[in-house]
Amino acid sequence: MIEVKNLRKSFGEIEVLKGITTSFEKGKTSLVIGSSGAGKTVFFKCLLGIYEFTAGDIIYDGHKASNDTKESKKERRTNIGTVFQYSALFDFMTVEDNVKFPLDMFSNMSNSEKEDRAHEVLKRVNLEENSFKRLPSEISGGMKKRVAIARAIVNQPKYLFCDEPNSGLDPKTANIIDNLIQEITKEYDITTIVNSHDMNSVLEIGEKIVFLNKGLLAWEGTNQEILHTEQEDVKNFVYNSNLMKKVRQALIKEGK
Repeated sequence: MIEVKNLRKSFGEIEVLKGITTSFEKGKTSLVIGSSGAGKTVFFKCLLGIYEFTAGDIIYDGHKASNDTKESKKERRTNIGTVFQYSALFDFMTVEDNVKFPLDMFSNMSNSEKEDRAHEVLKRVNLEENSFKRLPSEISGGMKKRVAIARAIVNQPKYLFCDEPNSGLDPKTANIIDNLIQEITKEYDITTIVNSHDMNSVLEIGEKIVFLNKGLLAWEGTNQEILHTEQEDVKNFVYNSNLMKKVRQALIKEGK
């Protein structure tokens, strides 16, 4: 579980996060959403430990980040898996070597053990063995996302962070990736946080939704509750999304 308490982040005199308090539960897929400039990326990077926060605290399974030593911070990072936007695979490494990279960095496994583990997670994300020795340039965008997910879970992390995991994917492939992320969250009992603007992902896998607006926690609830909220800024975000525009157009066409 991750608890966030009165989190603030400033860059000079500009305060981007203005006192956010929320929590993310183990075994659930939580989505952080909001318009551009809402503070999503800064919030995400604070959770990951990329940015040092200005005030407040982030508590990982009872341990306060503000009490971190160099050793405890390193240990937590080994428990974090990250799926980067556009996958961020090393283009000079094969699929297999990309997945083995975290094991090379953080484990004491033998080479054969690393290979076995890499193959195990690649199969879990439904990649065929004939793709393991290929370079990223030789596989599709959807396959790259699967490799990125395999790399993120190869170290058996407690926490999984996904930054816009559906960027650049067609709707069908995006839906497959959404479902895969949720399946892995349940299967491995991971605390999963997805940074997204995709309403399809919100409706498909959003067990908890955190809506940020101007650096504040403006709303939180489930993917069903967000459809019925009367809060104006949330309604505007939801019903002005491309997905909801298409739904409304289809309803109008059908005379509903």
